[in-house]
Amino acid sequence: MNKRSNALAERLEQGALALASFANSLTEAEWQSRLPKDGRKVGVVVHHVASVLPIEIQLAQTLAEGKPVNGVTWNVIHEMNAGHAKENDGVTKEATLELLRQNSAAAAAAIRALRDDQLDQAPTVSLYGDAPLTCQFMLEDHAVRHSYHHLAVIRGALKK
Repeated sequence: MNKRSNALAERLEQGALALASFANSLTEAEWQSRLPKDGRKVGVVVHHVASVLPIEIQLAQTLAEGKPVNGVTWNVIHEMNAGHAKENDGVTKEATLELLRQNSAAAAAAIRALRDDQLDQAPTVSLYGDAPLTCQFMLEDHAVRHSYHHLAVIRGALKK
């Protein structure tokens, strides 16, 4: 097994598990509460993390193949997130935690399949002004970091 890809996968799994454990401890009122500034419900944000994992992995795999990521901008992401929030406003904790479990396991498996030379591929990425970025950076900045980022925001908002 590739040491680097396994380490990335383990960090993703640890973040997803931490987010799932915390989310599982929330009351229904906390699950339904809205995050300051963001406006989305806590449960919707946890569901967001779970639901975008396949997209984040797909973008990293594009880079791993030596292909650029085109057409992905922060405006596109904000629109996607707003649409997700509307469509999933009433999402349940049980369904969300199951989706997080499934998608984080699939993401970790996909990461473990990457070789060092794929992690080192650095095509351009439209999300970052067409800067040449490595597949590993894309994984770390998105799929791996995502659970940790939103967990910290939710904890801070709920003061838990």
